[in-house]
Amino acid sequence: MKKLALLFLGGCLALFIAACGESPVATVGKPAPNFDTLDMKGNVWSLSKHKGHVVFVNFWATWCAPCREEMPSMQRLYAKLPKDKFKMIALYNKDNPQVVKNFVTKLGITIPILDDQQNIIGQKYGLTGLPETFIVDKQGIIREKFIGPAKWDSPEYVDLLTKYINE
Repeated sequence: MKKLALLFLGGCLALFIAACGESPVATVGKPAPNFDTLDMKGNVWSLSKHKGHVVFVNFWATWCAPCREEMPSMQRLYAKLPKDKFKMIALYNKDNPQVVKNFVTKLGITIPILDDQQNIIGQKYGLTGLPETFIVDKQGIIREKFIGPAKWDSPEYVDLLTKYINE
């Protein structure tokens, strides 16, 4: 009986998702879930305002060692790619804003750092852990999803992002 009830609920959920036309989590090939949040200076950021740009969306935390390790390569990538065609945002997830501020100040990070301390945006994106990175194309479609840290300024990733910028 329990299995039948679970199958029924699963079917209802699938029908609801199909009716709404949205995935419950961010999916490669689908529109990126929009969000509004604040940066470290109190400015409002909305993903939808960056259509026409390739957007690098990274979820991280200071308590996550791989996140801290990849941040310098993200900063170098951010400095390397054209700001008029490429946007990078790093959402701190389940972290203390003051600890984040101290960390980015100490490293000289200039990447826009956005607030997701309550994991509201992370839930929309279906995070499985940290770090996770999504590449959103100029039309707002998720083109890539990376789980885990990367050396973002390596030729492999610079070439990949440059390809999306030039499309």
